Amino acid sequence: MGQKKIKEQSKDNKEFIFGKRNYKFMFIGLSCIALGFILMSGGGSDDPNVFNEDIFSFRRIRLAPTLVLIGFGIQIYAILTGKGESDTKK
Repeated sequence: MGQKKIKEQSKDNKEFIFGKRNYKFMFIGLSCIALGFILMSGGGSDDPNVFNEDIFSFRRIRLAPTLVLIGFGIQIYAILTGKGESDTKK
């Protein structure tokens, strides 16, 4: 009898953990992280005897890691904030 009641309650309770606003922030954070890693890539040399100065560019040393950290901050914010009022009125 108890198992049947638990199954009925689980069928009725099909809500997402996060609201629509949280998922938007998660997508924005994930995009920032991906963009940061894309900006960080490249700059290698085909010839091991030739040194390429591009690995020390502003984009790879400052901008890309900053974007990654901002993306992780946005992800933390998206996880820790509660559902918005518009998400809970349904």
